[in-house]
Amino acid sequence: MTHIPTTVSVPVPQGLRPRCAEATCVVRSNTPVNGEYRLLTLDAPEAILDCQPGQFFQLLCPAPEGESPFLRRPMSIYGYDKAAGRLEFLYKIAGAGTRGLATLRPGDAFNVLGPLGHGFSMPENWQNLMLVARGVGLATLAPLARMAQEKDRKLTAICSARRPDLAMSVDLFESYGAEVIVVHDEDGSSTPEALRPLIEARIAKGKVDAFYTCGSSRLLRLLQDLGNAHSIPGEIAMEQQMACGLGMCQACVRSFRVGDRIIQRRVCREGPVFPISEAI
Repeated sequence: MTHIPTTVSVPVPQGLRPRCAEATCVVRSNTPVNGEYRLLTLDAPEAILDCQPGQFFQLLCPAPEGESPFLRRPMSIYGYDKAAGRLEFLYKIAGAGTRGLATLRPGDAFNVLGPLGHGFSMPENWQNLMLVARGVGLATLAPLARMAQEKDRKLTAICSARRPDLAMSVDLFESYGAEVIVVHDEDGSSTPEALRPLIEARIAKGKVDAFYTCGSSRLLRLLQDLGNAHSIPGEIAMEQQMACGLGMCQACVRSFRVGDRIIQRRVCREGPVFPISEAI
């Protein structure tokens, strides 16, 4: 049965964030990409495709047999194409919500809400970019590589994983012109101790103006140390459990360090992208 994508606008006070909408999309495909992750591709209406890298959607996951997911599942955008009417999510089956996602078949209707949150920025003086992430965190940063290519920036992508075959988005980053470096746990190349000299060598050659990362606490601490030592700014997309995704429920509040103060921010509303230097 063919479903026609529909949207319902969600009013948002002007100036607080880009407009979001609730939409019924159509599943184009839902396929494994390796032993752990799956790629969900949707036919999506134009109203929800004014996206920024780093934003996310709230997905109304179908209920798998014997389970009843209560809340929508927040998920970062892996890919989007307004001209093609395409929206993509990369996910790992980990709970009732993602088990429900895995049951979707081509032609199924699927309800989403978004885009939500504030995405990555790319100031003009950030010409040489370094992306460092691990696992599904690389999915969040995939649209950033496309933006870097569109803005004619140079990009180095350090992709970390438990094993080489689980490194995500390598071909995608390469297709956007990035230098890709795969590191993994099996040979110890993914440890902060191994990554530090690798990154510092590129800093010494003037190849890093800004860092981008997502998810991993140990990678965040490494990039904070390097950023402080070499005066290199950057941004992180924070991962956090959420309920509403709109800022009303306060379930995703985290602490951030701003100057000599510790302040509280909602990851869904003020983020999910924040300065690396302020993340705790």
